[in-house]
Amino acid sequence: MSSRPLIQDLLADAPPERPLAGALGGVALLIAGALLIGGLLWAAGGAAVAIAFAGGLVLVAGAVLFLGRRTGETALAEAQPATDWALVSAAIGEQEGTAVIVTDPSGVVRSANAIYERWFPDRPSPGQLPEDKAGTAMMQAAVRDARRDGHGRVERLERRGLAFTLTVDTAGRHADHLVWRVRLAEGSNLAVDAARLLTGPAGERLGEAGVMGLLLTGAGRIEAANRVFAMRAGGRGDAIIAGRDLGAFMALEPDGRVRFVREETVGGALRLVQVPLDPSDGNAPTLVFILDDEGGAANGAQDEGHVETLLAMLPFALALADRDGRFLFLNGAFSRAAGLPEGATPVYPGDLVVREDKGAVADAVRRFATGQALSGDISVRLRSRPDEQVALSIAGARGLGDAAVLLSLKDNTEESKLKRQVAQATKMQAVGQLAGGIAHDFNNILTAIIGHCDLMLMRHTPGDSDYDDIQQVRANSNRAASLTRQLLAFSRQQTLRPQTLQLPDVISEVFNLLKRLLGETIGLNVTHGRALGAVRADPGQLEQVIVNLVVNARDAIQAKGEAGTVTLQTFSLSAAEVKRMNSDILPVGDYTAMSVTDTGTGIPPDILSKIFEPFFTTKEVGKGTGLGLSTVYGIVKQSGGFIFAESEVGEGTRFVIYLPVHKAETASAPAPLKEKGRAAELWGSGTILLVEDEDMVRAVAERALSRHGYKVLTAAHGEEALEILEDGAEIDLLVTDVMMPTMDGPTLVRHARERMPHLPILFMSGYAEEQLRKSITIERVSFLPKPFSVQQLAEAARDTLAAT
Repeated sequence: MSSRPLIQDLLADAPPERPLAGALGGVALLIAGALLIGGLLWAAGGAAVAIAFAGGLVLVAGAVLFLGRRTGETALAEAQPATDWALVSAAIGEQEGTAVIVTDPSGVVRSANAIYERWFPDRPSPGQLPEDKAGTAMMQAAVRDARRDGHGRVERLERRGLAFTLTVDTAGRHADHLVWRVRLAEGSNLAVDAARLLTGPAGERLGEAGVMGLLLTGAGRIEAANRVFAMRAGGRGDAIIAGRDLGAFMALEPDGRVRFVREETVGGALRLVQVPLDPSDGNAPTLVFILDDEGGAANGAQDEGHVETLLAMLPFALALADRDGRFLFLNGAFSRAAGLPEGATPVYPGDLVVREDKGAVADAVRRFATGQALSGDISVRLRSRPDEQVALSIAGARGLGDAAVLLSLKDNTEESKLKRQVAQATKMQAVGQLAGGIAHDFNNILTAIIGHCDLMLMRHTPGDSDYDDIQQVRANSNRAASLTRQLLAFSRQQTLRPQTLQLPDVISEVFNLLKRLLGETIGLNVTHGRALGAVRADPGQLEQVIVNLVVNARDAIQAKGEAGTVTLQTFSLSAAEVKRMNSDILPVGDYTAMSVTDTGTGIPPDILSKIFEPFFTTKEVGKGTGLGLSTVYGIVKQSGGFIFAESEVGEGTRFVIYLPVHKAETASAPAPLKEKGRAAELWGSGTILLVEDEDMVRAVAERALSRHGYKVLTAAHGEEALEILEDGAEIDLLVTDVMMPTMDGPTLVRHARERMPHLPILFMSGYAEEQLRKSITIERVSFLPKPFSVQQLAEAARDTLAAT
């Protein structure tokens, strides 16, 4: 049962009584008496005496009312009872596996239960639990959620090797106190799990079976121990054991036997069983179990039975093998970790792994069984999961009868997954940087090609022998430019032109294209929800997202070999509905969503997690680049949205895109549709200083601007442009590349603005606009991405001049 209602009751006091009401009642009686006396004075002494008496009485009544009000406020303040924090502590009490903390509005810890004290002896405030900036940011977000919605959550935080989840709820009369609940993450820390095992009910059960257990740090100090060990080693069940060296309690006899120091003359020999929690780390904690060695080798079988009973109780994957490498015992956790069917018992450890790892496992078991009592681990692949690496820990066991080797399996699934994610992120970053660098040079080349095509098309008309060839060159250049944008898309560096739009309008723009792509055998159904909120995104990029998803859906249906259907649906999702979804990824807010559903082959679960990775494809060589879904992912994420995939093999796949609803600050009329411009509208006048280090781009841009009526001065770099300005040239517009050797565009602009503060600026670059705007802090500038056509350059020059 949750303790939140009780805590809220404890922090919320009953409304105080209002002594001010008594004061008002007294004043009312005083006025009634005054009216009676005033009437008698009027009759006896006349109007003057009555009026004087009434005036004095008004002053007295005012004073009484003021004093009564002050007294009432004081009584009201005193009537607020102080919170009984001792009662709160008793209420939150011992909760199994949960540390509970109550903080006041200033963040000070007012109450905490015993588990909190045990896990965090330095009593940090909850805000001090994270040890990194990312954890602190998640904590702050959880507090904001709690202040807004009454509840916040952090899925995983780490502190000093301890991983935990955290929830925070508001409580109190004014909902200004916070109740924090901290729970250990499952399997997050073996040492913490072992300490909980020893100090909890399981430790008591071990003691009843005659087994003493303790957790040792890498330095040999006791981290935790069960009560039986404390009683035998320290003389009392509550003896202070934690933090002390194990050697202080143990004595080594000349014959090699181990005894307790305090039982040196009367106690028997002891047998120690060590279970290293991480054999690959010499400083990792070790779980130690101590048994009374009363019968020596004669009782080996009995001791072995005790050990097997002990290992069966532990939540760690443990097994015993003899000197020949045959399994003697496997606990349930080991069988589950190895992926064994229920009731199956392999003969050798090598039976668990793939053929390539059998020899290494057999050699390791033989070496540890016949050598010194050492431990180590090897990386293997299990037959049940051949694509994943797991750690098989092996330690030599002594004094356990036939058992010579202790084996432990560590499931590296999460670790491997994190490594893959880090490798994927690194690859994405490297590819993004590579794409950005290539895009700059590649776009310069494409700008020259497209520009020269445009200039030639001005001299050729349809029907000329060269017209079709020029158009073909221009079309292929545009395809190359589209490929560059696609490379930038999955690295989230493409230039977006966001607009406020409605998803149904975007779908209607590409509807006919989608029908042609699907063909005659695949149906297309489109349904739109009601009250859809507007979103802000690049319509061209959204069209690319829709086309890519529909093409993938078509390929999945064709692979199934049957006629099928692709369904596009739009719907709205309110913040309340998002909150009920309880998603760890989707923030609470209003969304407009679009789903693309097919009836194709579906995606297997092992592939579903990889579909958004760049260059990952299941299609045949030459039929897929692996950029389609990664491009979709990049565009959606850069637009501030989220995309999820759901699939069932043989049934089909559903992609859902959530875009946040755009809420404009002020309502504005939609922009009027532009008429298709005539060439004459692009003509202009004035002097333009063109700065470009690439000769071919500079030549094309100069000819394009000159053909549209401008006087053009050119410079190959920033220093040459400054010389032109210093010579006194009157410039109406500065058009400059951003990235140039020696002096870049922004530096040139800053120098130019010192001389001409209102000079219009048009930047052109092959890099992504979003990346450049983060580094360019200059105001009142326009941006033209490369590659551009002659018409686009003329339009950009006209619009930049018109904006001043």
